[in-house]
Amino acid sequence: MGTAEAAVEIERIGVTNPDAKQVIIGQGNFSIFTCDDLFRALLTTVPGIKCAVAMNEAVPRLTRVTGNEESLKKLAGENCLRIAASHTFFIIMDGAFPINVLNALKSHPAVATIFVASANPLDVLVAETELGRAVIGVVDGTSANRVETEAEKKERRALCEKLGYVVE
Repeated sequence: MGTAEAAVEIERIGVTNPDAKQVIIGQGNFSIFTCDDLFRALLTTVPGIKCAVAMNEAVPRLTRVTGNEESLKKLAGENCLRIAASHTFFIIMDGAFPINVLNALKSHPAVATIFVASANPLDVLVAETELGRAVIGVVDGTSANRVETEAEKKERRALCEKLGYVVE
């Protein structure tokens, strides 16, 4: 019953996001309708949102793209195609933050997981086997190197209050 183990290669895919737009990367299923359905979910969750959704299809091995702004559609499609993992979706948006849309996305029946939601520089870690590619994780921004000071904590909480979030 001994089968030879196939090699697994790990690749780092840097996300192209020149204007630091909000990005959400996840995995779903049944991508024949999921790309359009996620786009509709975004539109109905945040009126006036500018966004694009791209999703990789296993068969016929292509990237589906939909959105309401051409530059975002181009970025979503290019990034998703470079990731090239089946059923991975790439959302890029302007005029909303992930906190505004994540619950709608996570509750969608075709969404299996969300890997990241951020405007930080991102590296997507992709594993490749003979069968195909899979996202195994995402590096979100730079590494922490210290604990915040009391002054920084006050600044952070003041910003949260300015944005309408009460901390204490």
